[in-house]
Amino acid sequence: MKSIIQQSIKTALSSLNQGGINIDSKAQILIEQTRNKAHGDFASNIAMILAKEVGKAPRDFAKLIIQYLPSHPYIDKVEIAGPGFINFTMTLSAFQSIIPEILEKKELFGHSQIGQNKRIHIEFVSANPTGPLHVGHGRGAAYGDSLARLLTAVGYSVHREYYVNDAGRQMDILAISIWLRYLELWGNTLLFPNNGYRGSYVWDIANIAKDIYGKKFCFSIEEIFQPLPDLTENNHEQYLDSLIQRAKQILGNDNYRIIFTLGLRSILDNIHSDLIGFGIEYDQWFSEYSLIEKNAVEEVINRLKELNYLYQKDNAWWFCSTNFNDEKDRVVIRENGQFTYFASDIAYHLNKIDRKYDKIIDIWGADHHGYIPRIKAFFHALNFDSQQLEVKLVQFATLYRSKEKVQMSTRSGEFVTLQELYEEVGKDAARFFYIMRSADQHMDFDLELAKSKSNDNPVYYIQYAHARISSIFRQMEVRELIFDLNQGKENISLLNQPNEIDLLRHLCSYPEIIEDSATQGSPHLLAYYLLELAKKFHIYYNNSVLLVIENPKLRNARLVLIMVVKQTIKNGLTLLDVSTPESM
Repeated sequence: MKSIIQQSIKTALSSLNQGGINIDSKAQILIEQTRNKAHGDFASNIAMILAKEVGKAPRDFAKLIIQYLPSHPYIDKVEIAGPGFINFTMTLSAFQSIIPEILEKKELFGHSQIGQNKRIHIEFVSANPTGPLHVGHGRGAAYGDSLARLLTAVGYSVHREYYVNDAGRQMDILAISIWLRYLELWGNTLLFPNNGYRGSYVWDIANIAKDIYGKKFCFSIEEIFQPLPDLTENNHEQYLDSLIQRAKQILGNDNYRIIFTLGLRSILDNIHSDLIGFGIEYDQWFSEYSLIEKNAVEEVINRLKELNYLYQKDNAWWFCSTNFNDEKDRVVIRENGQFTYFASDIAYHLNKIDRKYDKIIDIWGADHHGYIPRIKAFFHALNFDSQQLEVKLVQFATLYRSKEKVQMSTRSGEFVTLQELYEEVGKDAARFFYIMRSADQHMDFDLELAKSKSNDNPVYYIQYAHARISSIFRQMEVRELIFDLNQGKENISLLNQPNEIDLLRHLCSYPEIIEDSATQGSPHLLAYYLLELAKKFHIYYNNSVLLVIENPKLRNARLVLIMVVKQTIKNGLTLLDVSTPESM
């Protein structure tokens, strides 16, 4: 309906142009739904936007536009409001026309081609493979996957990618943690570092190493620890680095890589399995280590050196990111000659750019907000369009069980895994709860509410609307009533009660909600739309007789209405990868 109004205004402006009033033909014509139905159904501020350009008062220019608006069977009334808004009241038939559209498009209702098959790279989750995914990762997973589905629905070609950080210090800490637990399994007593990974999964991997390799990696505790500096309150990180270096020396590169790779593959397999169970599949798992193997990190460093954007200080190499509005310069090569995480990240982003995507979307945890300026600085340094990169920040999710906050720490091993979450509350509730709030807002995840089978549980409430409609059609068969789809379509003009009109209005806004949810990166808009649609249906159900025995025409019209409500709920939940049960 918005497109009908936009085209009518375009026609009016074109006529005014031909009449001698010079108007910017590229002016964006915005149409918004009115909050107060006394002001009509839709409003445009186009007269206020163009008034200064044409040298007229906004209300006077609005009157001119209205004079030149072509008539349309779906536009009932046009009025001027306030300082120059043009308000449009639509005919009832305009809203009723959504029914045949939904019946025709079915599962494609709401889909469009506004994306014009432009290529989008979307990277999400990308948690370090140092432990199982926990509930903190789940929000980014649900958000990223829902956004990818929505972008696909509006015509973009979307590539989903998981970036595997398999070449950094955290992986070395994991390897050391596994090795120390392995040594303990063989009866050794040792001091396990507080900043090692302490979860039960480390013991599990150590047991695998013990079963496969026997005592291959066993050395005396004295031989391992005696050369190390004493552990004090102030040198935990330095001590851990020394332990890593000692492990590489005593094990040798080949044996160390065996333990390293065993840990990496075990946890990656676990992450992959958890994500599949959560309904998420990737087009590609991209290895950070592959960038190092192919000298991609070294190449991007050399490229920045050639452009004079690197300098040496304190035996380290620094990127001049302050030249491009970052708060401070960033180290790319440490004084020990090792690349930083940032060095790998810019090599990875150059790889993305080289793959010729129209847009690159990174979904990061909110604690990475300071990373945005430095990545943008890299884009500027190599003269790439920084607008090509869009970073979406996902705030933390706090888990509550019986009103008690659940603490989470990967290193300590005190966390609820993503798998444990969706096995307890169900995948549907987990995914829906995660995307119900805007991703940039903090959220509290209420386990008890997510598990409840009540109207207070939003996903249950929406699914129940879908199941309830199915049960109405089953009741019709039990009562031997005939449903005639064609008769229903022919009599949609009978749908004129306030609750019916309210449902029709809401159905008409679904395609716009899909477009906004996708282009604004806001799947929560769709979640709230579905919640409101379910609410309107339940109100309609409770206040109307749907299986009207004495009037088959009205009965069939109402059944067609709830049929398209059911289709719309199914379409929306499918885009969020939430199931649509036929009975509950």
